[in-house]
Amino acid sequence: MTDLVIKDVRVIDGTGEAGYRADVAIADGRITRIHPEGRGPRPTAARTLDADGLALSPGFIDMHAHSDLALIRDPDHSAKAAQGVTLEVLGQDGLSYAPVDDRTLGQVRQVIAGWNGDGSDIDFDWRTVGEYLDRLDRGIAVNAAYLIPQGTVRMYAVGWDDRDATDAELDHMRRLVAEGMEQGAVGMSSGLTYTPGMYAKDAELTELCRVVAGYDGYYCPHHRSYGAGALEAYREMVELTRSADCSLHLAHATMNFGVNKGKGADLLELLDEAIAAGADIILDTYPYTPGATTLVAMLPSWANEGGPDATLARLRDDATAERIRHHVEVIGSDGCHGVPMEWDTIEISGVSDPGLAGYVGKTVAEAAAGHGEAPWVTARRLLLADNLGSTILQHVGHEDNVRAIMKHPVHTGGSDGILQGVKPHPRAYGTFPHYLGHYARDLGVLSLEETVAHLTSRPAARLRLPDRGLVREGYRADLVLFDPDTVAAGSTFEAPRTLPTGIPHVLIDGKFVIEDGRRTDVLAGRSVRRTPSKS
Repeated sequence: MTDLVIKDVRVIDGTGEAGYRADVAIADGRITRIHPEGRGPRPTAARTLDADGLALSPGFIDMHAHSDLALIRDPDHSAKAAQGVTLEVLGQDGLSYAPVDDRTLGQVRQVIAGWNGDGSDIDFDWRTVGEYLDRLDRGIAVNAAYLIPQGTVRMYAVGWDDRDATDAELDHMRRLVAEGMEQGAVGMSSGLTYTPGMYAKDAELTELCRVVAGYDGYYCPHHRSYGAGALEAYREMVELTRSADCSLHLAHATMNFGVNKGKGADLLELLDEAIAAGADIILDTYPYTPGATTLVAMLPSWANEGGPDATLARLRDDATAERIRHHVEVIGSDGCHGVPMEWDTIEISGVSDPGLAGYVGKTVAEAAAGHGEAPWVTARRLLLADNLGSTILQHVGHEDNVRAIMKHPVHTGGSDGILQGVKPHPRAYGTFPHYLGHYARDLGVLSLEETVAHLTSRPAARLRLPDRGLVREGYRADLVLFDPDTVAAGSTFEAPRTLPTGIPHVLIDGKFVIEDGRRTDVLAGRSVRRTPSKS
């Protein structure tokens, strides 16, 4: 007996082709039959869902997520489930929680507390990539794949020193990457404006990418600059991965800051030339102009050498803090992509210490004016008082670049959603309905069918998933039902945790995780592991 028939639904199947009306039958977590309207006897099932007026698409794949601890901490996880996200890719920007030893775990928990919290509420009963994926397999809200974080790997094998790895350390990093790939990771990420990963030179990164390529994985770099020198930084990643014969996925591929206004087309020309020459490249973006990260990430890399405790010590020393200020405000630190800081673009979005909540929602410039002091004085005090745990929104993007890049054929969707803080970026709760409602329906930047393809089949192809990303018989029933006329992001910069509208049903493995617009108690998510043979 078929478990469920979704009848009279408009199927938008993920191919980018025109939708069609059909009944879709589901059994044992798979799509067992697609019955186009008017073609003989209709399927029957134990349950029938009348979906007239709704569209059915594959579940959305968030190619850039920061839910590494949120999936464990929060069984509800409506921030993603309510958007129709059925799979997230974790381990982003070169910093996450596996592989680690006890020393590395403590350091990474501190340095990315602004992304994921300090983890004091988590039982870290894993150390390897495989053990972390096993932890996810106990039951999570949505599926998850994992990228080996190169910065964490370097932290583990080399430490926090700004130097070349020794031969023995490079061999250690190769082994850690190979072990992670064998245990199910889909590739490797880097955060090349974050320490200590940014201390790796191209030769070191190339060697690690060769390991990843040997397992048919991909490299996902947050590259060395999104501001001054952005195009050169993109070109560096293209050339590096071509040398390593490794697939490339460009993380949150934006062109930000005043120096890059109107230059989205320049990036796309660079990528088109590389693809025409044989490069395997795709990218992800979020459909908003501001970025989001931690306040400490804005500092120059030398200020973060040695780890979080060394950073705090430098900030406490007046002479060193003045040197940091000069780099941030005058020279343009590598942490701020080579662009001198404009404090009125830096909005405090979250703090680790609740006693500092008064800063949230204010730019650093506004907070400084309220205290009658210079912005750097405010920023320095906040970094010290919050133990480097403050998060920020960075209002430096350009709408024309956002639209140009999202139209490119290799584009996929990634929220880059940080779920911490009182006032997180609304992309964490709104990326996917914002694509469907604002950019597809309201603005017509992409057709609805093409938008769905960007969010489903294209990322599934990058992840080498043979049975996800399309509405097709035999595929997993990871599905979203939404109303094309009303789907919209509820989240805004003023109310960023508001859930979307127009997405009444979401299924994972044929089980309702969202039903009639409400989160069920189903934990159908598991780790999605790549198991390629080593070439």
